[in-house]
Amino acid sequence: MGKWLASIDQGTTSTRCIAFDARGAIVTLVQKEHRQIYPQPGWVEHDPREIWRNTEAVIEQALSQSKLPPPDCAGIGITNQRETTVVWNKRTGEPLYNALVWQDTRVNEIVARYVADGHQDRVRALTGLPLASYFSALKLQWVLDNVSGARQAADSGDLLFGTMDTWVAWNLTGGVQDGLHITDVTNASRTQLMNLATLDWDDELLELFRIPRTMLPRIVSSSEVMGLATTTALKGRPLAGILGDQQSALVGQVCFAREERARAFGGRDARAHGPSLVAGEDGARSEDRARAGPIAAAAG
Repeated sequence: MGKWLASIDQGTTSTRCIAFDARGAIVTLVQKEHRQIYPQPGWVEHDPREIWRNTEAVIEQALSQSKLPPPDCAGIGITNQRETTVVWNKRTGEPLYNALVWQDTRVNEIVARYVADGHQDRVRALTGLPLASYFSALKLQWVLDNVSGARQAADSGDLLFGTMDTWVAWNLTGGVQDGLHITDVTNASRTQLMNLATLDWDDELLELFRIPRTMLPRIVSSSEVMGLATTTALKGRPLAGILGDQQSALVGQVCFAREERARAFGGRDARAHGPSLVAGEDGARSEDRARAGPIAAAAG
């Protein structure tokens, strides 16, 4: 059937592998759910190891069902639940703690302290986002401050942080064997640590939230060849795209003009703002929509 594309959709309740032919038609779709872990009211967690095992399984099953030849896979794309926070040991590949899901509200009291201390406007100016439990920065801070030995390990350079795109990409491209520690601009924009003007991690925010820069993935564009898969049935195929789920809905519906919207059932509205920051009186959030090509060119 010629060239085809593999999409890994790592969502809040399941992971899917979807194969598309050269015309964009779905050839096969395999989905596997993972556990929702609720240790106490307001806390929502996922097991990163289970999610990676499920990712391997859906890729294997999709190729088995479709009989698609892996060498004909022109590229792999990842889309994912945003904000969900994973911390792992870069030498062993073992997560330090369960992933803190975007729905998790355990940092509400910390958010309130930052707001009371007057940081709301400055954080919004840099990131386009309000201070809230939704985003990754304070979830990461919570892990570093509440998991035994975490901050010391982070300061020693032994820990890596990522949202689910980063966790999947790292494992897909080798894990402890030189796996790529990367995230794209759309996911980075939802951590509350990236400066929307520079498309880089912001030193002022890292100091404010007490996050070591050495933990953070390299920010890449949403569409470029980032590296090769070295694991799973897609070994040797290029990883060529990463997009957070809401921004991927915009791209999938070809919403590139300012103010065009895409509505994702089970998700939220996403709106294309254009290149400038937008922070409306209604509290609307700004975030990076998508960047194609090398990040240096996008930032210039």
